[in-house]
Amino acid sequence: MASTADIKNGIVLNIDGALWTIIEFQHVKPGKGGAFVRTKMKNLMTGKVVDKTYNAGTKIDITNVDRRDFQYLYNDGNEYVFMDKGNYEQLSVSEVVVGDAKNFMLENQDVQIALHEGTPLYVELPASVVLEITYTEPGLQGDRSTGGNKPATVETGFEIQVPLFLEIGTKVKVDTRDGSYQGRVND
Repeated sequence: MASTADIKNGIVLNIDGALWTIIEFQHVKPGKGGAFVRTKMKNLMTGKVVDKTYNAGTKIDITNVDRRDFQYLYNDGNEYVFMDKGNYEQLSVSEVVVGDAKNFMLENQDVQIALHEGTPLYVELPASVVLEITYTEPGLQGDRSTGGNKPATVETGFEIQVPLFLEIGTKVKVDTRDGSYQGRVND
């Protein structure tokens, strides 16, 4: 058994048989009273996010999660097929487990999948990916100085907000955590 001193972002806790991952945490030592740890955690099966506070020193049950490197192969309806880069075995993962990662995955892209006793829990992408704009309205002359944004569809079919001057065919860097535009990428 571990204690609240072992809490870090990304660890997985077993709480009443459900698996929860720590998204954020903060150790708090108020002037009066005992110290405590404030956490924000996400249920790995349902995706529900909750805030939970633990008194300092409380025992917690940290679950061992195996994070392995996979390569995304293709989408087969509601299943996403990945290949384990270690043993070349294929793994089908449901659309629910893949979640928002599907908006940023291209075929042959490397990802990490967290597994618990062989069951996929979630797909972890790099912090940013490079995607090509497949559709956007043309910008107007003079739009370069206004600093406005317009919607653009990238090659995965996901829509992001980009500066007005970007055109179809431009490669852009996209943050996989919130889908925000981070900049243009020169070939």
